[in-house]
Amino acid sequence: MPIEVLMPALSPTMSKTGGKIVKWCKKEQDRVEVGDVIAEIETDKAIMEFESVDEGVLAKILVSEGTSGVPVNQLIAIMLEEGEDKSAADNYVSVSATSIVAKEKVATTSSMSSNSFVSFNSSVLSNRSISSQCLTLWDKKEGGTKITEESRIKISPLAKKIAQNEGVNIRRLKGTGPYGRIIKVDVLEFLDSDIQIKNRERSDEDTIIEVSNMRQVIAQRLIEAKRNVPHFYLTVDCQVDKLISLKNEINSADVNNKVTINDLIIKAAAFSMKKFPDINSSWIDNKILRYVNIDISIAVALEDGLITPIVKNADEKGILSISKEVKDLVIRARSGKLRLEEFQGGGFTISNLGMFNIKAFSAIINPPQSCIMAVGTSKKQPIVINEKIEIAEIITVTLSVDHRIVDGVLGAKFLNAFKHYIENPLTMLIETRANI
Repeated sequence: MPIEVLMPALSPTMSKTGGKIVKWCKKEQDRVEVGDVIAEIETDKAIMEFESVDEGVLAKILVSEGTSGVPVNQLIAIMLEEGEDKSAADNYVSVSATSIVAKEKVATTSSMSSNSFVSFNSSVLSNRSISSQCLTLWDKKEGGTKITEESRIKISPLAKKIAQNEGVNIRRLKGTGPYGRIIKVDVLEFLDSDIQIKNRERSDEDTIIEVSNMRQVIAQRLIEAKRNVPHFYLTVDCQVDKLISLKNEINSADVNNKVTINDLIIKAAAFSMKKFPDINSSWIDNKILRYVNIDISIAVALEDGLITPIVKNADEKGILSISKEVKDLVIRARSGKLRLEEFQGGGFTISNLGMFNIKAFSAIINPPQSCIMAVGTSKKQPIVINEKIEIAEIITVTLSVDHRIVDGVLGAKFLNAFKHYIENPLTMLIETRANI
């Protein structure tokens, strides 16, 4: 019998935003083995590979590349078992009322109660026994109707590609092809029209920008964090002359593995968390969950948002090991190749804008973590040392704290411990060697 291939839940937030099919790695009639990558799917955080949990032949692709907002558990393709008649897939599509490209028909629903909606575990990627009634309910969920309506617009593949490249809303086009189908010439004529030319010449026109899944989730999480988490802030200046000297000495000894100030900051934060383990906690269901491992998230800027890959067990790793791991995480984060467990979790976040010449800032906590550390740029400033004014390199660090978990005194002790490690970096090397 036909095997349903459903949109998988590759991140916890996909149930709200859906996913985007970036690329089909298999084409129709290709043989698929268990574990084969059949598609690349964009979540709110990254582009991830979708591996098949079944084997068979990919008989029909129902959702084309580039389609976004596809709900979790939405039917996206059909596979057939070895030797099964190809007509089984065609017949199956004709009765699947919710396939967003199925015969370009409007989905119809029964008066089925929402209480009968079937709940699926997010780890299930494929399910053969889902009824067409349940699929209909998915199509009625937010976003499903829009996708169905868009798929009903008759347009040739070439015309659609030209329209996408030129930023043309295909709803504004009038098709002159058979049965009102939009063809290449319709798009080209629209681009050459006086209306389009005038619109392009208007430089002061407001622009509506479609929001990506990532940006939607960032907005939602930040609103929830700022509204629900009682933030307070602690700021301290740290003298980093010794830290910079240590970094330079390490880099001169090993020119192939350059460490950064941020690598040393991660290490200092990890040791400070080890001294004050209550910092390494989360507020969950009116209880405090204290973590055993010291896993530190680092904020990495992407083209349309940010992601927080995790340096796990940072207190147990040497400076060079942290440096190599951070470089690898950043490269794979920006290419969308992080695995889910590499950016979900963590007990503490560091956000560093020093490279952008920002002196100081306050970051919003990354729930359910209790703290986030905002690091500014280093600047030479006059300071008083032993009753004398001297010039020193200073960075300003601001700790955002969840007051439900951490009180002011604990936050201050943690930040003072961090300042001690930053200003006396050799102690980190000594303690690291002692832990080995």
